[in-house]
Amino acid sequence: MNKRTWVYDPHSGGVKIPEAVRERTRDRILAHAHKHYAGKYTRIDVRFRGQLCYIDAYKEPFVAPDFDPSPLGVSREEYIERQRNFPIHLVRLRYFGKEDRWSMAFYTYSHEKYEPSFFDNGTFEGTPEEAFDTGAVYLDD
Repeated sequence: MNKRTWVYDPHSGGVKIPEAVRERTRDRILAHAHKHYAGKYTRIDVRFRGQLCYIDAYKEPFVAPDFDPSPLGVSREEYIERQRNFPIHLVRLRYFGKEDRWSMAFYTYSHEKYEPSFFDNGTFEGTPEEAFDTGAVYLDD
């Protein structure tokens, strides 16, 4: 007999994030980034959609002095401005109804998608600040 069994999956489902939680979470992430990673980014973008929270960073781009962007059809200044406005995806959080109970998916540039991930505490659940610390690997030079 084939019985269906419910299995907890920290990377599916979740609860729509209430506006008050969105505001507090955004404030927590920005305060944590400012305190621990100041100078490694020009701005942090925290976006919400349904039960998900996306964290992106922007950095001042390094462009070699001899780099010629003319084959791309843009001037050097246009190329630099485009790079300044290109987001660096860090992590995606999934909300489960408690402000310190989120799951995390780390953005992998090798696959160009968010991949389910453990927190540094060894579990599938953690805080937004812990998730930011994981994604901050992309802020290193």
